[in-house]
Amino acid sequence: MEIFQLVGIALITAVAAIILKSTKPELAFAVSVAGGIILLLFAFEIFKDSLSVFGKIADATGISSSLVKILLKMIGIGYLVEFSAGILNDFGQNSVADKLVFCGKIVVLVLAVPILESVLSLVVRLLELV
Repeated sequence: MEIFQLVGIALITAVAAIILKSTKPELAFAVSVAGGIILLLFAFEIFKDSLSVFGKIADATGISSSLVKILLKMIGIGYLVEFSAGILNDFGQNSVADKLVFCGKIVVLVLAVPILESVLSLVVRLLELV
């Protein structure tokens, strides 16, 4: 099971960072970032296998594939911003992390406009049927 690999990598990264923190703090940070990137790569590999499911859902429901792509982008941006903000917090840059999260929310909001337009047009069509 993949979760055991992810947990193992996280624990090894944490222990290595703790051990290095007392002697070489700059290496401890590098180990933390490298471990986080390895975790992300494993997670992307796991997620890649289930991308076809989203296409099947779009086909079955009649949702435009472009809207599904936008939703996946929004989810990806959310995770990437959260991960990056966590690294910034670990580095002691809480203010920059907060600004990054705010900017990520703005980007997600901008990406949501086509979805909002699609929902509004659907509501208008439903109201016209009544």
